[in-house]
Amino acid sequence: MTTHPRQSVVENVDKMINCGDPSFGGAMYGCTKCGNLKFVPFRCHSRFCPTCGNLYSIKRTTAMSFKLVQAPHRLCVFTIPEQLRHFFLEDRTLLDCLFSAVRSVVLRMFANANKSEKFIPGMICVLHTFGRSLQWNPHIHCLITEGATGNKTGWRVFKHFSYTYLRNAFCTALLNEMHKRLGPSFKKTKAFIYRYCLEGFYVYAKPNQCNPKQIAKYMGRYLGRPVISTKRIDDYDGEFVTYHYNRHEDEKLVVVKLPVIEFMKLLAQHIPEKGFKQIRYYGIYAHNRKKDSHLYRAVPKEKRPFLLKTTRWRDAIAASFGYDPIQCPCCKQQMSILEIRYAHHSYSLQELYEKAWAKARPA
Repeated sequence: MTTHPRQSVVENVDKMINCGDPSFGGAMYGCTKCGNLKFVPFRCHSRFCPTCGNLYSIKRTTAMSFKLVQAPHRLCVFTIPEQLRHFFLEDRTLLDCLFSAVRSVVLRMFANANKSEKFIPGMICVLHTFGRSLQWNPHIHCLITEGATGNKTGWRVFKHFSYTYLRNAFCTALLNEMHKRLGPSFKKTKAFIYRYCLEGFYVYAKPNQCNPKQIAKYMGRYLGRPVISTKRIDDYDGEFVTYHYNRHEDEKLVVVKLPVIEFMKLLAQHIPEKGFKQIRYYGIYAHNRKKDSHLYRAVPKEKRPFLLKTTRWRDAIAASFGYDPIQCPCCKQQMSILEIRYAHHSYSLQELYEKAWAKARPA
């Protein structure tokens, strides 16, 4: 029986296939000095696209850096046993349980430090559904402040994180959330996990990356990046795709060769449902926590306009590839935009050039 792809898969694949296709329009630039022309097609802006996903990652990293307070942070990764992963693949609404379990466990750990103060940290959670091998492996990357605000105390430093508590509490919280959502049918699985699979609940930390600027750069690699970068794809012969990855356990290089359809299936399973938020802010980083606005931020307000400028298409190209995309290659002056064309049928570039100049230089 053929399984129909999810609507979000159809939409994102269609976007990616047509990314950069001049048939769907773009911007025409022209040099007013020498007459040189350049057509820049529209991009798809899909996170699934290897090209557009990178720019999305840059923009999200910049937005996240504005929220960070000037304090050390701890980066934790919450994983689940292999025996539970298929539940989240078959019912993607269960992915919300991962977020709620991590949130409740971390907030409870800080609140229990002083029940009268009820300390609240800052948390940024990012969902990943893939590992290096591209197999389905949902887990949460959580950035936590090494400090918190209390009812009376403006800021208290927390250097010690109990990973045993985090692992055990995360296990209990997640299984209870899933039991609540799936009902009595999950009871046997829950008992099996408690008996045989507790080692699969693992909390990993990177204590050596505590500086907010380093953390923002590190997390940028996980915010919206494509499932696989183009540099990891070694060959495509029309029928088979060859890619590589370094195995997480021992960093050994693994080369995989798959039929193109199987490769696409691996990638497509990681496309999120439309509207699903894979990045969530909790604690003092939550959107409704205006009373924490007095905390000193890692990026001062006066520097933010400059950083936002670097996320624009032109500046991102210059930073990544070392050239200005709208600088005339002949006379080295900035090209002017002549026309923006929205199209849904094919035009040759020659036709686009002639029409653009006809409008720019009427007879």
